Amino acid sequence: MNELLSYSATHQARLIRERKISSEELIQAHLDQIARVNPAINAVVELLDPETARPGGRARTGASAPLFDAAGPLSGVPFSIKDSIEVAGTVCTAGTLGRRGAAPSTEDATLVARLRAAGALPIARTNLPDLLFAFESDNLLYGATNNPYDLTCTSGGSSGGEAALIASCGSPLGLGSDCAGSVRLPAAFCGIASIKPTSGRLPRTGHFPPAGGWIEALWQIGPMARYVEDLSTAMPLLIGTDGRDWSTVSMPLHDPRNVKPRELRVAFYTDNGIAAADAEVSQVVRAAATALAAEARVEEARPGCLESAYDLEMKLLGADGGDGLWQYLAELGSTQVHPLLRGWVEKLEAYRTDLAGFHRYWDEWDRYRVEMFAFLRDYDVILCPAYIHAALPHGTSTLDENFRGFSHTMAYNLTGWPAAVVRCGESAGGLPIAVQVVARPWREDVALAVAGWLEGAFGGWKAPMG
Repeated sequence: MNELLSYSATHQARLIRERKISSEELIQAHLDQIARVNPAINAVVELLDPETARPGGRARTGASAPLFDAAGPLSGVPFSIKDSIEVAGTVCTAGTLGRRGAAPSTEDATLVARLRAAGALPIARTNLPDLLFAFESDNLLYGATNNPYDLTCTSGGSSGGEAALIASCGSPLGLGSDCAGSVRLPAAFCGIASIKPTSGRLPRTGHFPPAGGWIEALWQIGPMARYVEDLSTAMPLLIGTDGRDWSTVSMPLHDPRNVKPRELRVAFYTDNGIAAADAEVSQVVRAAATALAAEARVEEARPGCLESAYDLEMKLLGADGGDGLWQYLAELGSTQVHPLLRGWVEKLEAYRTDLAGFHRYWDEWDRYRVEMFAFLRDYDVILCPAYIHAALPHGTSTLDENFRGFSHTMAYNLTGWPAAVVRCGESAGGLPIAVQVVARPWREDVALAVAGWLEGAFGGWKAPMG
């Protein structure tokens, strides 16, 4: 493999600015790598036109200016995009049959446009579950994405194509989205880094399905990369209102380099009261806590209300028993759906309620957020599992004993807090194991600083064999 491909996006951009490599060389190296790895991992569903991803190319909107700004912080560096985020001139399918013949997008999603403005070049759209509803990236249009460390295992969902491609050096940086763990779980399964920013931090204009409805506060778009450094590079480029996503808040973004670990109060746990991490994951989380204890005050503790996280997320998603989702699929023309989506949505039936019951759900959610925030009177950071096991075998995510483990990420969709993941170890079988780093709202800098510190201590991403 070309050594360039293992570098961070930040470092690749630096080499281009210093004229040590050209963007053409870098783009071609990534396209060659995609051709080499994609037959095995099935992460890329569409290669974007290479001629529009090179200097002198023209944007898909028809602009006459070069496609990238040579002075941009990511000048000439490629990036990939989950197939639920619009790229001008391409069809955003969201992995569902009813979108197969949809009209091409007329403009980039806001965050795609912002990465372009920073000089980055979109080169690939990546796989995901049917309408994003699964913790495995498998659908009836494109099939399953495989984990690059073990092809018999899933890359996770819903941003599993992104995670698998980035881990395999087919892209240095990408965009995913997260309503129950969908940026963090694939990153954990594939051994890369990612962050779900604070709810309201980034505009979601150009995502499909679009923002809105009662789950508005549960999800965010987030960057994914092999290195925490690249998350820190990307976040300042992505923040800010766009005048279209009304939920976006213009809050200051602090610099992770200014965070001092010795001033942090850290809580950690391996059992959330719903699904305890297995021995391998627990060992990795405890090792991370022990390493951080050399720099910060670390205690084993968890919020008392955490054990309600799974049922509460399912209540908010399933108050109508999944009727709204089935209706939406029918309106799209998705008359057939993937079994993983069906298995996910059928779990919502148990949470069906009436208007009075929905009022109680909402009250429970409010009390949960109050109690969780009270926990932050004593702590600045929470270390915990991203999931209870390393990557799962294909087709097993909807088994109840596995599904409840996703509560470890759901817990922080419910609060809307920023949460990063970083690889800190591996299973006996060589699968990556990550630690989740949670911080106070609007303190992505703290989550990234701690994730970066752990990355330095434990090595972070490691290339798949083969």
